[in-house]
Amino acid sequence: MARPDGTKAPDAMVCLAVWPLFGELRASMTVRVMLISPAMNAALREARFAGDAPLDDSGIRQTRSAAASVPAADRARHGPSRRCTLTADALGLRSAVDNALRDWELGRWTGARLDEVGAREPEAVAAWLADPSATPHGGESLLDLCARAGAWLDAPHTRGEGRVLAVAEPSVVRAAVVHALALPPQAFWRLDVAPLTLTELSGRSGRWNLRVGRPLAAEAGR
Repeated sequence: MARPDGTKAPDAMVCLAVWPLFGELRASMTVRVMLISPAMNAALREARFAGDAPLDDSGIRQTRSAAASVPAADRARHGPSRRCTLTADALGLRSAVDNALRDWELGRWTGARLDEVGAREPEAVAAWLADPSATPHGGESLLDLCARAGAWLDAPHTRGEGRVLAVAEPSVVRAAVVHALALPPQAFWRLDVAPLTLTELSGRSGRWNLRVGRPLAAEAGR
């Protein structure tokens, strides 16, 4: 069939044959997801469970000094906590709040120090550390956290080519790595995410590569 301009329109059978190839091409596209952990604050120094404490003056200064080393991105997000929001602001990011990047919900333990809870509820803490499905605090289990972080990582906003940058709680970064590399849930406890570091995942759903723990400040002189 000819078009009005006289050129021949593609044959319908050819279109049907080529269409699946577009799906395969889209599936093969890679994305780079760059996760920045928030800067230091009092809650991190005191080893407290979650808690929405803001950055202190030292954390803000460190973040501002690292702003020039933040990699470019097509899309930016940050967790809803004050420390993630302030970190994103101090880095000069134009990012949107994403509730899926919220910290691990630890119920009645929220805001308490680890040593305090361990002394008060030793059996509960032992069960929490040993069983990824345990919720002695009344909040999310480790399995729930990993599922949430994994769902965010595999969501449509991280599909296709490009770069996604997110300021996310250390617990979310660790859970995302567990999901991306298909690690057993207990591996979560063996991952350490330092403040103001960059963890990079490149690839696509079901096939991710990892570059972990690069300090942002180290890139400033490059």
